[in-house]
Amino acid sequence: MSTSDQQQAVKEGFFERAFGNVSSAWRDIAATAARSVGVTLPAGAAGNPDLLEKLMAECLEARGGEVAARGRAAELGRIYLQLDEAGRVLFLEVLARRFAVDQTAVETAMADYTAAADEEARLAAQLALRRALVPPRVKLLTQFNGLPEGVKFLADLRADLLPLAKQDAYLHGLDKDLHDLLTSWFDVGFLDLRRIDWNSPASLLEKLIAYEAVHEIRSWDDLRNRLDSDRRCFALFHPRMPDEPLAFIEVALTKGIAGSVQSLLDEQAPSSDPKEADAAIFYSISNTQPGLQGISFGDYLIKMVVRELSGDFPNLKIFSTLSPVPGLRKWLDARDAKSLEQSMSEDERGGLRALGGSDDTREALHSLLDSPDWWQDPVTAKALEGLLVRFAARYFTETRTDGAPIDPVARFHLRNGARLERINWLGDTSAKGLRQSAGLMVNYRYILDDIEKNHEAFVSKGTVAMSADVKALAKRAREGGGGAALRRLGLG
Repeated sequence: MSTSDQQQAVKEGFFERAFGNVSSAWRDIAATAARSVGVTLPAGAAGNPDLLEKLMAECLEARGGEVAARGRAAELGRIYLQLDEAGRVLFLEVLARRFAVDQTAVETAMADYTAAADEEARLAAQLALRRALVPPRVKLLTQFNGLPEGVKFLADLRADLLPLAKQDAYLHGLDKDLHDLLTSWFDVGFLDLRRIDWNSPASLLEKLIAYEAVHEIRSWDDLRNRLDSDRRCFALFHPRMPDEPLAFIEVALTKGIAGSVQSLLDEQAPSSDPKEADAAIFYSISNTQPGLQGISFGDYLIKMVVRELSGDFPNLKIFSTLSPVPGLRKWLDARDAKSLEQSMSEDERGGLRALGGSDDTREALHSLLDSPDWWQDPVTAKALEGLLVRFAARYFTETRTDGAPIDPVARFHLRNGARLERINWLGDTSAKGLRQSAGLMVNYRYILDDIEKNHEAFVSKGTVAMSADVKALAKRAREGGGGAALRRLGLG
């Protein structure tokens, strides 16, 4: 079995066990309720919207007390877990549409508020209006909070809902309800930071492999290397999901700022003494729960880890990321020839055409970058280095319609108060790194005394904090680069 097959097997086994454990626990709860108060599943409810509505309504009636309420919620959740994709869409549509705000109740409450004759009547009508504006589905969703893995279930349910919510106003409303509930439950004040090491439970280590979203963990040996003595891994947990990390961060303790992720992840490289390190490099930050999209933990996680590491290693002076540039190639591919050539000298345009075998500069550039091993050819790599680094600097000055940088990783770190420190040539030569960013990576540096200032400037004015070197690169990109490197290669 190949390494990728082994990793996929670990992931599939983990998710199958997680699904089985929840389904089994909820089956027992539902069975207990059935014995106690006669809660039973209507025949054919899974594919019948009217029967689904009946079961949801019974969950809201609270007949039979707490045991019955938990049993109905557990049975309803089990139905959802066992549905196929079409069945889940039907389930969500019933929940969104048939348990939305009661329009008649809202209109009545509004009329009572308008007609209120005194302050006491207005306050009473205001309270009634607030209650009328809360859809019944919110109460139903809240009932899952009392079930084992119930909060995790709601997060996963929202993950299913998110791609549908953009297509339908009722589903969008259900998504907003879930988002508001989860936001209140996942306030950072409730979260715990824990270090993960090789002695952590195997089930937790499996989750690191399954959830790693930035740099794939290829094997157990790879994972062990990432948890070695000169490495650190921290994760955030919620009390209602004690065994389920919400986000985790992988850190390398190094001398100086690292510029290559392959060097950091080299399993053959000897471990260094972490007490001699002067830099903490955050090279992977992963949010693990798609259903918690829009509820950010990464900024809190970074600040907590900086505090933790500063206490353990007083010699650390530098806190920096080694981050991907996931949108760079897509941005480059969307540039027209005129836009690209404006950032090149005539020497560079001629050199690219010669190397790419095309009289069209844009086609020549794409032809070179589409070759999987272009970076291993010293002539091609040298010819492209200055050009692509300048393009990357220009990329970070490009903004969306709201004025924020187009790069999602940049938006995250710059909003947190970091500055764009350095652009690293061939920082990630994996297939993914070459495909997404032409092999480039960047460092965002967190200078503790400047974090608040940088954050305020970014939020209020859209100012991107950059080191002097990156500013110079961005300026050269706007003005058009020189061709000295190409001339040295005889291509200019």
